[in-house]
Amino acid sequence: MAVNEGSTARRSGRPTTAVLTRGLILETALRLLDERGESGASLREIARELGVRPSALYNHIQGQDDLISGIRELVSDRIDVSGFAELSWDAALERWARSYRNAFAAHPPTIALLGVLPIATGTRTSQMYEVVCSGLMAAGWPEEEVLVTVVAVESLILGAALDHTAPDNMLDPGDDPEAPTFRAVYAAARAGAGEARPTDIAFDIGLNAMLVGLRARHLEFVGSARAVDGSCG
Repeated sequence: MAVNEGSTARRSGRPTTAVLTRGLILETALRLLDERGESGASLREIARELGVRPSALYNHIQGQDDLISGIRELVSDRIDVSGFAELSWDAALERWARSYRNAFAAHPPTIALLGVLPIATGTRTSQMYEVVCSGLMAAGWPEEEVLVTVVAVESLILGAALDHTAPDNMLDPGDDPEAPTFRAVYAAARAGAGEARPTDIAFDIGLNAMLVGLRARHLEFVGSARAVDGSCG
């Protein structure tokens, strides 16, 4: 008896729909977040985008909190902590800060969403902080100073990432006759920037100034520790 190949034979080639995975869900969520904002990246919207029922997502995502935590993992994976294994603490911190800012600036809606989200335990984000904190501790930073230093640098990073999304003329005073100094410094800044974006210049200045201050602070800590060790000897 002849076989009806059209109805029973397995189709060759790639499946018509993508295999649903946690990674695919998170990448889709991040893309929708960038395109539509937080309201457009709900589980229902993600399911619609992927052509599946919302219930299918729960085989890979526990809920909205898990989704947001996973998005944070995607962004955190793009932050470079390799310097803490091969560079001085300040050079490593600078590399980390620049990659951190770039990672969040590439996905502006994540700044406000993830900037206030508690870190889930056992995540790659937590491991990122472990590497940074361990690097600072190994360089001689006092234990009680490490986390507040990281948070201080993060404050600059997140502010700079948000600033990166603003238009370059956001602070343009126009022809305001009541602000002649403001107009003059704005014009000078624009002329001095050349082809560089003002927000990039501002971040460079802020980060370099912070690193100068942190190096001085680090020397104080290291000097105090050596003095204590010498007196004990």
